[in-house]
Amino acid sequence: MERAILLVDDEENIISSLSRLLRRDGYQIFKANSGREGLELLKQHDVGVVISDQRMPEMIGSEFLSKARDLRPQTVRIMLSGYTDLQSVTDAINRGAIFRFLTKPWDDDLLRQNIEEAFRYHEMAAENERLTRDLKIANDALMAANIRLGDETKVLSRDVERNLRVLEVSQEVLESLPLAVIGVGNDGMVAVANSKARELFGTEIMPGEQQNAVLPEEVITLMGQGSNGKKRITLHGVEVDCWCFVMGQHSRAQGSVTVLAPV
Repeated sequence: MERAILLVDDEENIISSLSRLLRRDGYQIFKANSGREGLELLKQHDVGVVISDQRMPEMIGSEFLSKARDLRPQTVRIMLSGYTDLQSVTDAINRGAIFRFLTKPWDDDLLRQNIEEAFRYHEMAAENERLTRDLKIANDALMAANIRLGDETKVLSRDVERNLRVLEVSQEVLESLPLAVIGVGNDGMVAVANSKARELFGTEIMPGEQQNAVLPEEVITLMGQGSNGKKRITLHGVEVDCWCFVMGQHSRAQGSVTVLAPV
C-alpha cells in the first residue's frame, strides 16, 4: 500500500523544498497552504503522516493538528516550525495532537528518519487495529458456535434420555414375555436374550457372546436359514415351535430375532 503524506505550510518555498526531499522516498505527497485546506484534503484522502508548520494565518499548526486528530485519529502528526512557541507546542503534545516536534531549518536525514519512523508507527497501529478487529470477529463466531453447540447438546441429551427410557421399557417388556427371545447380529454375536431364553437353553446367555458358544446347533441352523415362517425343532427332548425373523426390513438393524415356545 502506497504511503501518503500531507504537507501543510503557508510558505510555498517550504512546501516545494519538502516535496523535493521526500519525493525520493516514494511517498504520495499532498500539499496545503493553510490549515483549512489541509483539513479538506484529509476529508478526501487516507493520509498516514501529516507535517504542519506552527505559525500560519487563520489557523495555527497546533490547532490544525488537533482538528486533524479528531478527523483522522490514526494519522501520525508532526510539527515543523521555525518558532519555538513553547506553550503552544506543550499544549499540542499534552492533547496528543503531535507525534514529533522538529525545528526549521531541518536536517534532511533526521527529518526523513522521523518520517520513516512515523509511517512505521502508523502501519503498526493499523495492523494492531486489524488484528483486534479480526480477533473480535473470531471471538464472536466462537461464541455463536458455542451457543449453537450448547443448544445441540441439550437436544442430543434429551434424545439420549428418551432413548434410554424407551430401551428400559423395551427390555422390561422383553423380560415379561412368556416366550424365549434371542437376537443375533450378522457377525454371530448375541445382542439380546431374555430370561425365558436362558431357561430354555439352560445356560447364562450374555450380550456380546458368540452364538456358537451359547446356542444349540439346531437354533443356529434355523437362524441361518432366515425363514420367517414357523418351524418345530427338538431341544433336549422337548418339541419347540420357532419363529425366525430377519432384521433390517423396518430398521437399520442387521441380523435375526428368534422366538421359541415349548409345545
